[in-house]
Amino acid sequence: MSPLLYLLLFLAGLTGGFIDAIAGGGGLLTVPALLAAGLPPSTVLGTNKFQSVFGTSVAVHRYARAGLTRSPGLRLALLLSFAAAMAGAWAVSVLDKDLLKRAIPWMLASVAIYTALNRRFGLHAGERKLSPALFATVFGLALGFYDGFFGPGTGSFWTVALVTLMGFELRQATSYTKVANLASNAGALCVFLVGGAVNFGIGSVMIAGQLLGARAGSGLVVRSGARLIRPIFLTVVFAITVKLIWDAWPR
Repeated sequence: MSPLLYLLLFLAGLTGGFIDAIAGGGGLLTVPALLAAGLPPSTVLGTNKFQSVFGTSVAVHRYARAGLTRSPGLRLALLLSFAAAMAGAWAVSVLDKDLLKRAIPWMLASVAIYTALNRRFGLHAGERKLSPALFATVFGLALGFYDGFFGPGTGSFWTVALVTLMGFELRQATSYTKVANLASNAGALCVFLVGGAVNFGIGSVMIAGQLLGARAGSGLVVRSGARLIRPIFLTVVFAITVKLIWDAWPR
């Protein structure tokens, strides 16, 4: 590959890591970059999980140091997300994604509209509606499997669920989401590694960018909190929705 393409992969990792640490959705940049590198689709997915794990790890470490990962039920969500994502990644080879491709964009559109209309969304802690263990079990299994099987919007679904059902403010919801995403990314990555669907050379170039971007993005979240996260979260959800509708539109 040319030096210019390596530079673009690095920049995609940098920007993707930055956005991912704040609101998720970094795959909007990293997946097209990997496709542009000429990798086959299965290797694109595996390499994307590979590089994303490193950036998410940096963000989780930063949030842990700031005391934002002490949420009840988080360890259970981590374990279940990891196991469910392994099952989801395995299921890619035997199940049809067409239904999800049609349904998920409209679910994400609902998330975006709800968040946009609720101007106080996640700005302050609210009322808890589920026990931490029940929440971690239901969403750890469901969203962990979804992340391993399909993936787009996983972080958005986690964040909205945490704010509406657990009463988290956005900064705490973001840190919980990053831990759960790290677990599901790692679980899916295990399956891709076994299947040999990871390009370590290209992934390493993007990891260098991910580490820098995730550090910068998580630092902003720690310092600025919900007022920074909300507009970026909304932008990312709308962008993912538009992309998925575009991909699913018959042409």
